[in-house]
Amino acid sequence: MQVILLERIERLGQMGDEVTVKPGYARNFLLPQKKAMRATESNRKIFEAQRAQLEAENLKRREEAEAVAKKLEDVKVVLIRAAGEAGQLYGSVTSRDISDAVDAAGVTIGRNQVVLNRAIKTLGLHDIDVRLHPEVLVTVVVNVARSDAEAETQFETGSAVIADTGTDDLELEVGGAMLDDDDLDADAPAEDTADDVAADDDAA
Repeated sequence: MQVILLERIERLGQMGDEVTVKPGYARNFLLPQKKAMRATESNRKIFEAQRAQLEAENLKRREEAEAVAKKLEDVKVVLIRAAGEAGQLYGSVTSRDISDAVDAAGVTIGRNQVVLNRAIKTLGLHDIDVRLHPEVLVTVVVNVARSDAEAETQFETGSAVIADTGTDDLELEVGGAMLDDDDLDADAPAEDTADDVAADDDAA
């Protein structure tokens, strides 16, 4: 389907571009969201007549988005979640959780502005994109931790706070195995040497 874009669409085009898209994408997203209009002769005339107004409105929205992006630079997003020792969450963090946390920090964004391809399922610092406007994209750091103290540590170190038990357990197992071998050698009877055998023969 041929459509006229009413705003910039990532990987598709700029405002005013005529592009070909799949009918389902146009009907389910572009057209109902008023991000595009069908590329008919009458719509081309309508777009050209409204182009200056559309560009002015787009500029205003972009400036507002840039102001919000500036505020987000100082926002620390911390989400406290239960997790196992290896850092795997008992559940997940969704785009709604992130938008709610940002709102709680004093900056209002929509859930649909959070670019999250899959839910977060591990502790640590996660770089998440927030698209405030088709031309304004900002990255926020989402700190997922088990407690406020661990969140602060993760901010300072830049890595997740997880229990490193695997190496210690391995060392204990190896050490225990070596100890068992030593005990076994100490308890085992000594083997007869050649001199011991010769002495026994002379005595006989």
